[in-house]
Amino acid sequence: IHTRAQWVSFVLFLGLLMLLPTFLSVRFLAMINMAAMICIAVVGLQITTGYGGLINLGQSAFMGMGAFVCGSLAVNFNLPFWITIPAGGLGGAVLGAIFGIPALRIKGFYLAMTTIAAQVIFPLIIMHMPDDWFGGAIGLRLEPARVGKIVFDSDKSLYYLIMITAIIMVFFAFNLVRGRTGRAFVAIRDNDIAAEIMGVNLFFYKTLAFAIGAMFAGVAGGLWAYYLRFVGADQFTLYFSVWYMGMLIVGGLGSILGAIMGVIFIRSLLEAITYLAPLLVELFPGVGGGIWFAGMNILLGGAIIMLSLIHISEPTRLQV
Repeated sequence: IHTRAQWVSFVLFLGLLMLLPTFLSVRFLAMINMAAMICIAVVGLQITTGYGGLINLGQSAFMGMGAFVCGSLAVNFNLPFWITIPAGGLGGAVLGAIFGIPALRIKGFYLAMTTIAAQVIFPLIIMHMPDDWFGGAIGLRLEPARVGKIVFDSDKSLYYLIMITAIIMVFFAFNLVRGRTGRAFVAIRDNDIAAEIMGVNLFFYKTLAFAIGAMFAGVAGGLWAYYLRFVGADQFTLYFSVWYMGMLIVGGLGSILGAIMGVIFIRSLLEAITYLAPLLVELFPGVGGGIWFAGMNILLGGAIIMLSLIHISEPTRLQV
């Protein structure tokens, strides 16, 4: 944003976002709320993977840690959301930093396996903690977030909380990747040996990339906790981590806007399939007993991710 026209367009866009709840139905608001929370997590994944070059298949676990830290503080200490949500981000950052430490020694497939281990270990940690902390197998039930007499207990009111938080986090991400830290991440992604020779501290910046990306996921998890008002370990699985990575691939690696567009595209596709699948089952009842249409979201989503991967690898193949 450099020119006056760009500033005017940006302000008008923000104004439109704030006016959306006045003329959209609850269904569409719920879709936007879910997409905005996922956007925060995927933008964080973009920082770790797209800019830092570090594969992370445990973003859902870091999101879950943020949700449980936020929920525990809200339930056990009755703290307000403007404290619990940042604390959730901090909880996600700590867990991300712990599992990001091996990135100094391993890369690629082996690093991916390490982050999958985080996804497997996370629910075990939650389940074996004292029930007073994270609710154990039962989970945590939260009261609605509130500011004075304003209670965020509906999709319309939660829209403003989620959207304002998403705007702040995206603004932070844009500024981060354009600064010294972002340039260090890109240098490590392109060639970590050359980056180290130039004076980039690999241990610090690789751990920081995981911590910042997981912090975004933790904030998204805190919003998730207040949105559903229930947090359980089974809500944050490897399935969602894979989808987050797929959204990142479809939108494009190394672009904050690409991460946002990937979330919007995949979420819109999944919602369209959810709406159309019952109609297709009625029109073609003999095709696979409806099983094909029921699994169309996974089939089409997987196909689009594969095509995106082919598109990403094509320039490299041509150069060789």
